[in-house]
Amino acid sequence: MKEVINCAAYSNGIRVPDFDINHLDDPIFETQFVWVGLHEPGEKTLELFQRHFDLHDLAVEDAHNAHQRPKIERYGETLFIVLRTAQVNQLQHKIDFGETHFFIGSHFLLTVRHGSSISYSDVRSRCESMPSQLRIGQGFALYAVMDAIVDQYFPVVEALEEELLSIEDKVFADKPSRETTHDIYVLKRQMLEVKRAVSPLVDICNRLMRYDNSFISADTQPYFRDIYDHALRINEMVDHARELLNTALEANFSLISISQNDISKKFAGWAAIIAVPTMVAGFYGMNFKFMPELTWQYGYPVVVTGTIVACLLIYLLFRRSGWL
Repeated sequence: MKEVINCAAYSNGIRVPDFDINHLDDPIFETQFVWVGLHEPGEKTLELFQRHFDLHDLAVEDAHNAHQRPKIERYGETLFIVLRTAQVNQLQHKIDFGETHFFIGSHFLLTVRHGSSISYSDVRSRCESMPSQLRIGQGFALYAVMDAIVDQYFPVVEALEEELLSIEDKVFADKPSRETTHDIYVLKRQMLEVKRAVSPLVDICNRLMRYDNSFISADTQPYFRDIYDHALRINEMVDHARELLNTALEANFSLISISQNDISKKFAGWAAIIAVPTMVAGFYGMNFKFMPELTWQYGYPVVVTGTIVACLLIYLLFRRSGWL
């Protein structure tokens, strides 16, 4: 089945040779567990593993439909965990989100990947190179995959922080524009998605550290504390970046308001200058017979010159005050 990425059995921390999906119905020793990896499986594939591992219908339905929030639920002796994955899409300059669902029981670990997600083959290889840790059981394998997912958020947050620095340069270096405001809102939406994906990890790790299960031993629980610390760090980084982004948005609005005020001042200044010749022309355009200096030989050039001088004086005053 193409949907089955990998299927292996482990005994005493060492991979059992010549084991494949057709051996799922073979007896499994107490010291052995099966680690199966699926990628966007269909209903028939999930039904196969549901029958073999005795998975709950609701959990299987969630794993098939995807689009679940990060959570941890217990169905009898099986834990069902949902985590969201994230990767930076360099071509489209956005973050691609996916999901990984975990079924963990007394003798198995089943991972189901949906959407954008890296392969966990490297994680499996690292675990197999550490048989002393893998000997702990499927709980350590669960930790290894969860740790890889959480660590993928660090480059994502770093990319968001770089984008934030770029936006700050636009806000304070260039003229305020709608494009900058649009970029800020796009980045805010991406940070909110990361926050929604990472925040539940704290509670999930807390519960894993406190669960009393045979397949998550006391030796494994300290490892989940490491994921808990990473989740807290990512949460703090996202919160800090969101605060800076809110500040950048407020600064952008303030600069836009200041720019609009400057434009209003310029309009007001030029309106005052234009009002002088308009007023003079209005007086002399009323066609009254008796007007000051109407019959004087130098009346016209004196009035024109006086109007120009008055306009220049007003211009200089506005220029000095910073309005023009």
